Amino acid sequence: MTYTVLVCDDDKLIVNSLALHLQKEGYRILKSYNGLEALDILETEEVHLILLDVMMPKLDGLSTTLRIRQERNIPIIILSAKSEDTDKIAGLNFGADDYMTKPFNSFELLARVKSQLRRYTTLGCMQVEKQVLVTGGLTADTETGRVCVDGEVIKLTPTEYKILVYLMRNMGMILSINQIYENVWQDVAHAPENTVAVHIRRLREKIEINPKEPKYIKVVWGSGYLVEKI
Repeated sequence: MTYTVLVCDDDKLIVNSLALHLQKEGYRILKSYNGLEALDILETEEVHLILLDVMMPKLDGLSTTLRIRQERNIPIIILSAKSEDTDKIAGLNFGADDYMTKPFNSFELLARVKSQLRRYTTLGCMQVEKQVLVTGGLTADTETGRVCVDGEVIKLTPTEYKILVYLMRNMGMILSINQIYENVWQDVAHAPENTVAVHIRRLREKIEINPKEPKYIKVVWGSGYLVEKI
């Protein structure tokens, strides 16, 4: 299968350079130069991953991410010249799955693209053990990819889904931040605290009645997170 990557950046040189590297790896490339163009493309094309700049005319990358997340769970890797942790956290909060700071190493970018596509297509095609994970009113059907809370379907991003399934497959076990990061991101953990915390906070906001007093995903201070069997 040939995967389609949408590259969105207002700098045409960057778009063309990224397209060249990705095409050499066998990806089909679609190009856009602002957020509105990217949204238009998504209406007519099947896209498997998006590389998205932050600072763009008409509609910036963060606003575009929010719009995409209203309907789609496509992996999004934010590309930004801003390297502060607050900027990275903002990108993750807006729904991105990964964040890379410009200038970046093209080999690292390709590795991250492959990693995101591997997780997305595995979850999207449900090439995982067929079973329904249940605790209380929370269910995760790994055959259909459907997550429900008290019978209501909850939309999760691929990363949020992977975190939830990992926690639910290990119900009753305290999983460290490093364990979660390395299992979900398939990468060696280097200071992953903010990245994991942001995704779990977003996940709690979707599945918990009161995220400040979570019923399902519990924090064990100094140790990690766990989902208890209810």
